[in-house]
Amino acid sequence: MALDFDRFTAMTFDCYGTLIDWEAGLVMALGRLLATRGAELSASQILEAHARHEARIEEGPFRRYRDVLVEVGRAVCEEQGVTASDEALAAFGGSVADWPAFRDSRAALDRLAARYRLGVITNCDDDLFAASNRKLGVTFDPIVTAQQVGSYKPAVRNFEVMFERLDLPRERILHVAQSLYHDHVPAKRLGLTTVWVDRRVGKAGFGATPPADAKPDLTVPDMATLADLATPLEMA
Repeated sequence: MALDFDRFTAMTFDCYGTLIDWEAGLVMALGRLLATRGAELSASQILEAHARHEARIEEGPFRRYRDVLVEVGRAVCEEQGVTASDEALAAFGGSVADWPAFRDSRAALDRLAARYRLGVITNCDDDLFAASNRKLGVTFDPIVTAQQVGSYKPAVRNFEVMFERLDLPRERILHVAQSLYHDHVPAKRLGLTTVWVDRRVGKAGFGATPPADAKPDLTVPDMATLADLATPLEMA
């Protein structure tokens, strides 16, 4: 389906999985935590375990994302019959700051920022997102973090706070995300037009997110493709 990008004034983004390579970051950080304690899982097993435990923990009482990761790490270690120290778990909780940006994210965001107001809705803490944003090199306005809202997507409240801060009609907002579960399901429920950045194209399963079913309005394999479609040649 083709989109009329002239309809939109703002683009809102998920960060982790869309702009920052959270699967690579999780595999590296959680794999290291397990390996140093004598356990080893494949990349797909690590991602599936993370998805299962993260969703369960985020459905409970709100806690900072770094603390969510601590509990994910603890649960995965317990499943593997190993014990991780508080220090090792805390390091895993803060590993978000080291997760890499996708190679195309920064240049694509630069191009899009010349035409659209860019916002971000992220399931993260303020300080951890700030570290990731330095890798992206773009100014998001507004920034809505889970820490600010006190809930995690797929909760619709995170989107509603973005609506309040953008102060734009919903038909002028295009939401861009990788996770069907965290983003596209609630965004479509709220009447948003969405673009699925399918970073897992060609891979089996849902990776680091629980399974979900949604119908995005457009699917692209990466941010570079989105920038090519949304930005006129004279602005590229």
